[in-house]
Amino acid sequence: MGPRAKAVCSLFILLQVLAEPAENSDFYLPGDYLLGGLFTLHANVKGTVHLSFLQVPQCKKYEMKVLGYNLMQAMRFAVEEINNRSDLLPGVLLGYEIVDVCYISNNVQPVLYFLAREDYSLPIQEDYSHYVPRVLAVIGPDNSESTTTVAHFLSLFLLPQITYSAISDDLRDKQHFPALLRTVAGADHQIEAMVQLLLHFNWNWIIVLVSSDDYGRYNSQLLKDRLATRDICIAFQETLPMPQPDQVVTEWERQRLEAIVGKLQQSSARVVVLFSPDLILHNFFREVLRQNFTGAVWIASESWAIDPVLHNLTELRQTGTFLGVTTQSVPIPGFSEFRIRRTPVRLPEPNRTSLEATCNQECDTCQDTTASFNSILTLSGERVVYNVYSAVYAVAHALHSLLGCTQACSKEVVYPWQLLKEIWKVNFTLLGHSVFFDKQGDVLMPMEVIQWQWDLSQNPFQSIASYYPKLRQLKAIHNISWHTANNTIPVSMCSKDCHPGQRKKPVGIHSCCFECIDCLPGTFLNRTADEFDCQPCPSYEWSHRNDTSCFKRRLAFLEWHEPSTIFVVMLTILGFLSTLAIMVIFWRHLHTPVVRSAGGPMCFLMLVPLLLAYAMVPMYIGQPTFFSCLWRQTFFTLCFTICISCITVRSFQIVCIFKMARRLPRAYGYWVRCHGPYVFVASFMVLKVVIVAGNVLAMTANPTARPDPDDPNIMVLSCNYRRALLFNTSLDLLLSVAGFSFAYMGKELPTNYNEAKFITLCMTFYFTSSVSLCTFIFGYFGPKCYMVLFYPERNTQVYFSSMIQGYTMGKD
Repeated sequence: MGPRAKAVCSLFILLQVLAEPAENSDFYLPGDYLLGGLFTLHANVKGTVHLSFLQVPQCKKYEMKVLGYNLMQAMRFAVEEINNRSDLLPGVLLGYEIVDVCYISNNVQPVLYFLAREDYSLPIQEDYSHYVPRVLAVIGPDNSESTTTVAHFLSLFLLPQITYSAISDDLRDKQHFPALLRTVAGADHQIEAMVQLLLHFNWNWIIVLVSSDDYGRYNSQLLKDRLATRDICIAFQETLPMPQPDQVVTEWERQRLEAIVGKLQQSSARVVVLFSPDLILHNFFREVLRQNFTGAVWIASESWAIDPVLHNLTELRQTGTFLGVTTQSVPIPGFSEFRIRRTPVRLPEPNRTSLEATCNQECDTCQDTTASFNSILTLSGERVVYNVYSAVYAVAHALHSLLGCTQACSKEVVYPWQLLKEIWKVNFTLLGHSVFFDKQGDVLMPMEVIQWQWDLSQNPFQSIASYYPKLRQLKAIHNISWHTANNTIPVSMCSKDCHPGQRKKPVGIHSCCFECIDCLPGTFLNRTADEFDCQPCPSYEWSHRNDTSCFKRRLAFLEWHEPSTIFVVMLTILGFLSTLAIMVIFWRHLHTPVVRSAGGPMCFLMLVPLLLAYAMVPMYIGQPTFFSCLWRQTFFTLCFTICISCITVRSFQIVCIFKMARRLPRAYGYWVRCHGPYVFVASFMVLKVVIVAGNVLAMTANPTARPDPDDPNIMVLSCNYRRALLFNTSLDLLLSVAGFSFAYMGKELPTNYNEAKFITLCMTFYFTSSVSLCTFIFGYFGPKCYMVLFYPERNTQVYFSSMIQGYTMGKD
């Protein structure tokens, strides 16, 4: 037989209580309690295969499976070690029996055989609590599909079953599998270790290859579900064809493998996650070598991560870096020597029937093949071996408790459900590791990420990281030698990561494929919230292109040191002084005709609000506050309205004196007696107070900031009365139009009373500009002051009377 295994069968490890001891052999050891093992051992023998106590028709044998034989030897080693101890099971010997389940095709017959009694019958009973089957406990099988089939039978009898490498999380369901336990962490932890490994190296663009059995389908779906919440995408997934039992490649299989490897060549993804039993991968990797596919990172599931036969295909080192997830390495002292130890051949006793005969007891080929792989098996750290080793010890410790072993064990009948109860309770230390089953029936041994090495002086499966199921954390990733130029970490990304401040624009259906778009000014990118959209900055903040955060805008307002402020203050001082001077002049000449014609005492009703308005100008300088905005919105606009209403009523009064007094004397008399001008001004002042009060109640007087249209970095801080401005100015505009109309109607009045051009000038300035209040001072009071100061001869009653007589005579 060649050194490479082509096995398709696995082996079952069993515990059995025997009535009669059998002859010693590589597959059978008599004892008070027997263990059985399930492994793949042989190949290329056509016809019927006879296994211990069982004839399995049409189970063809192929080349020996090295790992299967290695696990069988671990079982034998544990049994002999326990039998040689005087403290664990004193006075009781364990035996073992090996049954081949041929991977998945031979599961039911061994189960029925071990559940049967000595006469090979399996009675139907209402209560099996006192039923004694042929076996006391079962250890195995090695894969989830076979384990599930076996567990359905054994759970009916509560017969303990411990599997050492079946990782499907469905097996945690104790309502369906109450008698099943495991000395290996579940698939959930294997997937989590893989995902954390991908995240550590920023591999977010991967390929998934799976076998067509339940193992491939289940684990690939579990990976998809886990990646749905992570930033990792699957470029594509392919199913590997199932090989023929004799490993002969059919035409369909060849074409399928060519297509899969060709797709690998064309993809930009360089990380391949592979969920498959080892026996399916031989033909696949031969096709990989044939097409010279290189530069990949292969991530192996636990089913083939430490397979020595695949590792023996040394040409694989050219295809890239091999990483895998497997159980922790626990060296077992003395096992390497035991594995290749030859046992004397002894044939079965003649009185055993053909169904009870064992085959290949000598198994010379098994030992020869194992010896050729002994070095790699030793250097690999005996990983899964410890799972078998601890499973045997778990049963032994349960028997120790159940049989009350102190000085000696009581050899009484043990029912399966009694042993199961004790197995759940075991808690012991084995080679420095605690062995106990959690509430889901698992022994949470740490796992390792390994890298394949082909240097004969090194461990072929070198540990590069450790995964701790209890913490769900991958730690200490180190000492990886990449099969790349300059030992650089391979890159497997659909799109390179964007620079800070760039959003991702998806390309295609995968979130890992995208274009990088700059975030525009006024927006920023918060990757923790959303990588695909730039968020707008708040109104009081701003950002530059490609910013990852916003900054507060600089507040702008009229400051004292600015040139424009100085200019306004100078005009304000000039206006204030001018208004004050006019008040003094009018006060001193209050009873003169010019002052009386200008309105007399009503002039002060205009001048005082103007003076106060000038005094309010400092409220417009400096940072706006609630108080300053309130004064601007109320006091200043009220002063302004009083001034305009006085101008309007003055224009109306002049028209009334010269035109309406003659035509409507009674109305004019009523206007004079009721102090019409003051009632008019007071009415509009009350109306303006109502408007201002409504504005104050309807909207806040707090200052607000708005972006500067010329410089977005600046926020202009101003009072929030833009909406109230319409109501405030609408009344002022109405008064201005009325005043303009009355002034125009009086354009033909005597020169001393004809103020149409002055009021028209004032109103025109008001329409075009509301910035300066000096128009009301100089436009209306300026000519009066000029006449008082420079033409005193005209400021007499005689002069004004002559002007009125001339106007009256001209009309007549």
